[in-house]
Amino acid sequence: MTATRTAIGAREMERTRARLERWRKTRPRGVAMPEELWAAAAKLARRHGVYPTARALGLEYNKLKRLSGQADGSENATPPPPFVELTVPPPADVAGCRIELTGPRGGSVKIELAAPISASLVVELCRAAWGDGG
Repeated sequence: MTATRTAIGAREMERTRARLERWRKTRPRGVAMPEELWAAAAKLARRHGVYPTARALGLEYNKLKRLSGQADGSENATPPPPFVELTVPPPADVAGCRIELTGPRGGSVKIELAAPISASLVVELCRAAWGDGG
């Protein structure tokens, strides 16, 4: 964040804090804070974060979080991007590969792969799983 943007943000925060202080001094007890003050605070929270804004303005964190659209399930929150599955078909000229191995104690494994891989790699994996045999 540049120094200019930081200064502008600090001025906005200070202006909103001053508005809140004026309202707090003149309100009758038990009167809810006006919506326009909550809206100004929510705008600041979206820019600067809920916790720093709630702390600087002396507001209830959870309500500010909800109004700023950062609470889970909020109607103002940005919805998550949709899930997209990308599939890539195998190249047409590559043949599949089937490897069948039988271990020294009678166990067997069958592996079918869409594209050939190094058979020595599969043999090493089987040796690691079954031991060196013998």
